[in-house]
Amino acid sequence: MSGPRRPTEPAGNAELRVRVPRTLRLFLPSRLHREADRAAPDDGLWCAYDGTSSLGHVVQSLGVPLTEVAGLRVDGEEVPVTYRPRAGARIDLDPVARPQTLPASAPFPPRFVLDVHLGALARRLRLLGVDSAYRNDADDPELVERANSERRVLLTQDRGLLRRRALWCGAYVRGSGPDDQLTDVLSRFAPPTAPWTRCPACNGTLESVAKEEIADRLPPGTRRTYDTFTRCTSCARLYWPGAHHARLTARVAAALEAAGPGPLPGR
Repeated sequence: MSGPRRPTEPAGNAELRVRVPRTLRLFLPSRLHREADRAAPDDGLWCAYDGTSSLGHVVQSLGVPLTEVAGLRVDGEEVPVTYRPRAGARIDLDPVARPQTLPASAPFPPRFVLDVHLGALARRLRLLGVDSAYRNDADDPELVERANSERRVLLTQDRGLLRRRALWCGAYVRGSGPDDQLTDVLSRFAPPTAPWTRCPACNGTLESVAKEEIADRLPPGTRRTYDTFTRCTSCARLYWPGAHHARLTARVAAALEAAGPGPLPGR
């Protein structure tokens, strides 16, 4: 595979015509993105082809992670990523559906592990009660190992990380800010939510605790003002509906409304 060519008439037989849907064009190099946008609906990007590479390799050479592709078609027929197309074939990429059906081996509700650049997203998912593992010092091998051993979906904006062969399941997170990223994850995977049931700091579960039991840990003003408390079963942090509760409640409501309703397919 020697890389993509301009989407003009093919110069020879060793080429493929790849049609990339608009939702996947963000992964293309800027020049190819522009050319794909200018092309007619039935046209595609003409790509040089060595005649032996798998279709999965062809797609990834364009910059599109296979985690974002639900299916591949060659001249209208669905094929696996290992398929080796004939020169001159027309390739169609089908993006993942929303909500996405996860592999049968995935637990339900779906669980996630996030890379080091998505800490704000991890806290927002936890606010909604979504099981979201995160460490700000985890390296790439650790992330892949945890995703695999705990059957978590790896969330990242690192395309190279998504191309690791060992990774069982991953997803590219769209959006430059945590609120847009949260909407993207909720609409793609539709995890069940249970706000205020998970610790935003460590991902542990929260349980109600009597005020008398933790009174000695409370600031005097909090002890006088509030009566309802929860405690993390993992790190023992305490939570109560304080000054920021209204803002956080509004953020939770906005995220759920933006993502829309709908259970995960097949569950």
